[in-house]
Amino acid sequence: MNQKTYNFMNWKDIYISRVSSAANAIKAIKDNDYVVFTETAGAPQLIAKTLAMHKEDYHNVHIYHMLSLGDAPYMAPKCYGHFRHITNFVGANSRQAILDHQADYIPCFFKDVPAMLGNAFPVDVAVITVSIPDEEGYCSFGVSCDYSKAASQKAKVVIAEMNEMTPFTYGPLNKIHVSEIDHIVPCAYLLPEIPAANLGDVERSIGQYCASLIKNGATLQLGIGAIPDAVLQSLGDKKNLGIHTEMFSDGVVDLVNAGVITNTLKNINHGKMISTFIMGTRKVYDFIDHNPYVELYPVDYVNNPWIIGQHDNMVSINSCIEVDLMGQVASESFGLKQFSGTGGQVDFVRGAALSKGGISIMAMPSTAAKGKISRIVPFLAQGAAVTTSRNDVDYVVTEYGIAKLKGKSLRERATSLIKIAHPDFRDTLTKEFSTRFES
Repeated sequence: MNQKTYNFMNWKDIYISRVSSAANAIKAIKDNDYVVFTETAGAPQLIAKTLAMHKEDYHNVHIYHMLSLGDAPYMAPKCYGHFRHITNFVGANSRQAILDHQADYIPCFFKDVPAMLGNAFPVDVAVITVSIPDEEGYCSFGVSCDYSKAASQKAKVVIAEMNEMTPFTYGPLNKIHVSEIDHIVPCAYLLPEIPAANLGDVERSIGQYCASLIKNGATLQLGIGAIPDAVLQSLGDKKNLGIHTEMFSDGVVDLVNAGVITNTLKNINHGKMISTFIMGTRKVYDFIDHNPYVELYPVDYVNNPWIIGQHDNMVSINSCIEVDLMGQVASESFGLKQFSGTGGQVDFVRGAALSKGGISIMAMPSTAAKGKISRIVPFLAQGAAVTTSRNDVDYVVTEYGIAKLKGKSLRERATSLIKIAHPDFRDTLTKEFSTRFES
């Protein structure tokens, strides 16, 4: 990439000189290259489709990204051998490639991704999605700041889809100048959306139990889905909550509008909602657009446990697949089958542990498979990855209550977890408990 420093006054001329079609821009990608795509709702849809259309021109191109919304045709079986996906977070559109051994999974904390790029994973080409530029020629990374800056800085070539529909978001490192982009592909398409989850009695009960642990003035980390939405809906009587989170979605908007989330008591980034990416519906995308009270930072800042721990009363809420009677948490795999990834769960669990008054919560329904399987188990499934260790886990919540595990013995943990398991499975768990601790 041309490293020359340009006068900001002529950025429009630079922009014009670098406008390209998607078909022309992808010519910068060569066989055996290592390519980084931005992720989630900021995944580059046009370049992805164009690469798949021209698959016969490519061999063994490695494409890294985390969760990708929308189409990902370069991971379809017809593209095997042409493109190979590499990731540390598996999503719905990448699971088949993983199962077919045509994609690779890297165990990695989310906060470590920027450092990984350019080292363990070389970056020949960065393909990013950006907003239209401001008056000085700076584009924001829109809804996906996380590792976008690192990828852009370490790449030999930068291709940017400049999407008119991408929100302009703030943050001191959440920007790239047009002079730093080699190929600009103008486009206009709606960002992929994830609709709000349908909440049932189980989710509402879990939400209420989680909310009971949250103090006024707490700073929150929440994800997306039924349980985070249920927690947010249970916080209407709280005051002066703050947000420092890996991501947030639509439910946060309602609490801001209701005056529940004010960010006024945050120890750092006072008055600001801090995130590293945004994912939801048009409601949240419109909310963050040119909103000075929302700032996106790279993930090695947002998910840094030392940064997280500077917030008093930090509350981290995450979901999981299963918890064993010792308190080991599996959140990313069903046995040997990789389902998602570590993401930022451990980053925030450990950050909350550093916070004065901080807590972390693992929240999950007590059963899976329509009540046929208990999520509280004697032992994790064979081959399952331990995402959060028993040394780190703090609270576990189901629709049947709250189990406080930190500081408790193995015997006390098992007893507490059995109490919040589904009644249909308590006898089986109790027998296992007796065999383990009383025989």
